[in-house]
Formats: sequence, structure tokens, C-alpha cells
Amino acid sequence: YVGNIRVLKRMLSLMDVDHTVLADNSDIFDSPNDGDFKMYQGGTTLEDAADSINAQATLSLQKYSTTKTLPWIKQEWGQQTATYRPFGIRGTDEFLMAISELTGKAIPWELERERGRAVDAMTDSQAWVHGKRVALYGDPDFVMGLLNFVLEMGMEPVHVLVHNGNKKFKKEAEELLASTPLGKDATVWIGKDLWHMRSLLFTEPVDLIIGNSYAKYLERDTGIPLVRIGYPIFDRHHLHRYATLGYEGTLNLLNWIVNRVLEHADNTTNIPSETDISFDLVR
Repeated sequence: YVGNIRVLKRMLSLMDVDHTVLADNSDIFDSPNDGDFKMYQGGTTLEDAADSINAQATLSLQKYSTTKTLPWIKQEWGQQTATYRPFGIRGTDEFLMAISELTGKAIPWELERERGRAVDAMTDSQAWVHGKRVALYGDPDFVMGLLNFVLEMGMEPVHVLVHNGNKKFKKEAEELLASTPLGKDATVWIGKDLWHMRSLLFTEPVDLIIGNSYAKYLERDTGIPLVRIGYPIFDRHHLHRYATLGYEGTLNLLNWIVNRVLEHADNTTNIPSETDISFDLVR
């Protein structure tokens, strides 16, 4: 999601915080077609990357994919290090508060307004997604972020599957799920694949699957609607341009999930004289 990098850079710029993104692929993977051919547009320069050794702190968005990076930076560069996942309202709040405490810069009015719009949208759509049982899968850090968001929306995770997760991930996910009644029916699976997920969905069906394009076969076989969030997404266009992080990303996640719920509601209430009593114009 190249939109994530743009959202992060924009939030930091609004806070007037000097920053370097390692590595910034937003313009490389989403370069404009302006008739002038350029190789590898944008990105972080080698000079800026080398100067990052002089930064006050290094913050990572991945706890389980960069397990040795932050300890090395802390030891070799003497920097403060931390990991944040700015998914949803709470995750973004924690990230921005950490930046503010680290730099002494205030969180600007523009970001407060963005937060308010995201909360308003979540309130509008909450009735349609609250209590929906979901199956999630993907990379560990991404799944942890999604777990936080669906719990914020009152959804109930049932199957949480991470093929490349480890015992530490499993423990963190289970502690999060145990902290709310919404997670009481959830099971966290590591080292399993989508064939295992297929069996779980037939044994204990859910209302939604959240994952990448590979789950389209699970949707076909089980009839459970798929919300395409994650990587890779091969069978839909342009989703990689959007953000999943920050308050802007919160709106995108909400949009994709609630509108898939509404689409499924239409598709299952459109038989004339049988189910169309609930085929409503306003949802």
C-alpha cells in the first residue's frame, strides 16, 4: 500500500517533524504517466539514508518482520527505537502521541479533524458490522493491525491465521483477544495455510473473510464474502494506491468492509417475491 507511506509523510509534515522514510517506494510504485520517461522516480536518496544514523529515533511499523533491525540500531547508533502500528483510531492515536512526546511538537488541528471524521464514519456504519464474525489472515504485523481495527468496530474475530507467525505473535494476538468479550470465540493459528483455513470455514462458518486475493477461492467454495485487504491483490485494480494506516486508512478499511457487507446483503435479498422484502434502497 504505497498510500501508507504518503499518509505517514503527510502526518509527520503536518506536525513539522523532520523525517526520513527507509525506504520510500511510494513514487516508484505509483509514478505519474506524464509522457516523460524516468527510471525509479522519487524514493529516499542515498545521502538521506546515510544521514539517518544521526536521527533522534527510529520507529518501525513491523515488530515481527524486522526482529533484529531495531536492537541493532539501538546498540550501534544509540537511538531511541520503538514499534507502532497506526491502524484504526487507537493505533493512530498511539503513534501520533509518541511522535509528539518524542519531538515536543503538538498534534495539529488538521489531524484532529481527520480523527473526528473517522470516528463519525465508524459511528455511522457500526450497526452494520457490529457482531459480524470474521476470519483474518496475512502477515503478522498486518493482521495485528487489522485485529485492533475490527475489534474497534465491534466485530468478532473467529479464525486468525498467520502462516509466518511465531510463538511471540501468537501470544500477543491471544492477549489482545482475551482483553475483550469480542475475542472469546477466536483461535489463533500459526504455521498453517489457506487449505487449513478452508477446513475451518466449513467447520465453523463466519460472516466475512478478510485477506488477499488468494481467498477468492475460499469465497467461491464456501460462499462467504471476501473483503480484499492485504498483499498481494491481483484481481482488483488500484487498491495498492490507497492507505490502510492513519485516520485516512481507517476510513478506507471501514469503507471496504461495510460496503462488502452491504453488497452481500443486496445479493442475498434480491429474489423477486421471495427475499426482496429486504431489498432496501437505503442501507
